[in-house]
Amino acid sequence: MSPARNYPLLLVSQFLGAFGDNAILAVILGQLTFQEKAGVITDSQLSAANAIYTSLLFVPYVLLAPLAGFLNDRYAKTRWLAGGNLIKLSGTLLAALSVWHGAWWQGVGYFIVGVGGCVYSPAKYGILPEIVARERLVKANGTIEFLTIAAILTGYIGGAALIDRLPVLTCYGVLVAIYGTSLGLNLLMTPTPAHPEVRLRRSVDEFFGNFGELLANPRLFRVLAGCGLFWLCGAALKINFQPWGLSVLKLENNTQIALLGLWLSVGIMGGSMLAGQLHRVGDLRGVRPYGWGLAVLIALLGGVESFLAAGWLTSHGPIIVVLLLAGAVAGLFLIPLNAALQNECNPARLGKTVAAQNFTDNLSMVAAGGLILVASQAGVSASGVFLCLAVLVALVTTALKVPPKPAVNGAALVPEI
Repeated sequence: MSPARNYPLLLVSQFLGAFGDNAILAVILGQLTFQEKAGVITDSQLSAANAIYTSLLFVPYVLLAPLAGFLNDRYAKTRWLAGGNLIKLSGTLLAALSVWHGAWWQGVGYFIVGVGGCVYSPAKYGILPEIVARERLVKANGTIEFLTIAAILTGYIGGAALIDRLPVLTCYGVLVAIYGTSLGLNLLMTPTPAHPEVRLRRSVDEFFGNFGELLANPRLFRVLAGCGLFWLCGAALKINFQPWGLSVLKLENNTQIALLGLWLSVGIMGGSMLAGQLHRVGDLRGVRPYGWGLAVLIALLGGVESFLAAGWLTSHGPIIVVLLLAGAVAGLFLIPLNAALQNECNPARLGKTVAAQNFTDNLSMVAAGGLILVASQAGVSASGVFLCLAVLVALVTTALKVPPKPAVNGAALVPEI
């Protein structure tokens, strides 16, 4: 097969894989909705289980980040695209055992899916310079990112629709077919070069060495922390949507719950695009006001239960508006930080800086699951979780005072936040 066909095969495979990653979580969490409505589990137990299951996907990204980078540098990236999907397929089959042997297998299977995603993720971007002409790299990266976002949005809603309408085993059969097709497309790709000169110890040392340098830089450390706050906040919101949607909004099914995440994500996409028009690279003065605005909007979500009880809300329309605004403000918060990190790090280490950022972001999402797990065990309601999250975002944003960028060749300093 011609190497020129690697790129379209990659695009379709990436969409299917990311779709499956989100659909399988919706299938797993959807079963909790049925159990809560049947009175088998309490709201607190649902919240705790949701936090645990959701975090299982991110844990491998934290534990295996240096190893995943080495594997994709050392071996052909086409091998790890296929390897990642094969691991995901295996994890899905393990999760399907839960139909006969208990829910524990879903946790094991979903963790294995996370391992597959961890080794697949560096390859999907790293392979682009090997299969796409240099002048098309920016467009290719943008296309991959767009397809990933589309798969996240449609995958979770698609998985929710599946579990609302089909038996659990049938849902897993559909997921096996999705991952199997993605794997088949990877196997059709022309193998890319391996690099046997890459060594594990050196690769790991470079990863942690560059990470340490970022943490030691007062400005980039706070930029990195701001990016982590975004992902912690996003993960916490999405984890809490299920218990909040059931207990406060009285939503009827998983598809309706999934739409809460859709409105938030649409807002993030809009805010991200708007950020590019409003802010130049390195100017972070608007970041803290956006963070405080996000805290206020999350607090409004926490107050919805009281507003409904007082009769101030008679429809879900205002809630959708708040979700869209929260997403937009979050996008405006994140994009200037992302741009500053990529612009101000050592250009020769951009790949390792992105890897360090991914490590921090995934660690933040695991932390979000841990925080909600602790809150659920302490008896905090879904509305209370939103209020606690709003306070956390406000406090961290206040502490996130980024120092100005040092002057270069006599140029004026870029003001601090």
